[in-house]
Amino acid sequence: MLFAACINPLLITLHKLSDEDVVVPETKAGNTTLLIASMYSDINRPIDYDLQKMQAILMHAKGVRIVFAVDINARSISRHDILTNKRGKTMEEFLISRQLHIANEESCRKTFWTSCGTSNIDLTILNNQAIGLISGWAIHDQESYSDHNIIKYSLGNANALIQPTGNNKGGVRYRVEQRDIAKFQGSLIQIMEQLLSGMNKERDGTEVLDEHLSQTVAAAACMETVIEELQEALETACRSSFRIRNISQKATSHKSVPWWTQNLTILRKKVNA
Repeated sequence: MLFAACINPLLITLHKLSDEDVVVPETKAGNTTLLIASMYSDINRPIDYDLQKMQAILMHAKGVRIVFAVDINARSISRHDILTNKRGKTMEEFLISRQLHIANEESCRKTFWTSCGTSNIDLTILNNQAIGLISGWAIHDQESYSDHNIIKYSLGNANALIQPTGNNKGGVRYRVEQRDIAKFQGSLIQIMEQLLSGMNKERDGTEVLDEHLSQTVAAAACMETVIEELQEALETACRSSFRIRNISQKATSHKSVPWWTQNLTILRKKVNA
């Protein structure tokens, strides 16, 4: 929050998205809007109730960078915990289906601790547009006077927040045509065979490849490394199989009017908040 206030004094709370357990301030740097949602999920109510709030924020944002700071009260081994509970499984499915990413990094400390045990129930979650915005994520060793430890990270800088205008604003998009799908599948299988040394497609078949991949994921010491390798395999297969879709400047730009001012922008946001 101090970061947002330093780069731009305009920091508006979106009251329609905020309540006793959620506060959603909005700030702006250059041409980029940033939402920072601080949330608490009560363990005594269904987690779906709070996931609906996250969904409402995502629907409001529509392409804007979002950083969620959430006390989710859910556990998952994918977040460097020792177990996955029912709430954690539901949370995982939600994040995957919405293409959200957890910024938490592995640490010898846990985000939450009591005399009964420790866990990682505090999450820093990013949407696609905010990937790369956060660096240096860590659990601070400073005393917090709470059962939750202090989480610290750098939220980039004013220049890093400003997205480039033009065709790359929404990331790389591919033109997927029916005739190229078989090429993509063959390319992906070949890449995965290279990751799993000793595999032979003609001899072993794709079913054995699936089984080997499943065993590799289950035995992985670092899930993040496996995810990065699979992501790179998909991107490589896409680049070798599909043409990149060109998005015209006309489609990504908004017309401006000469009489619009920054004061009108502030007033509009206050009315909509």
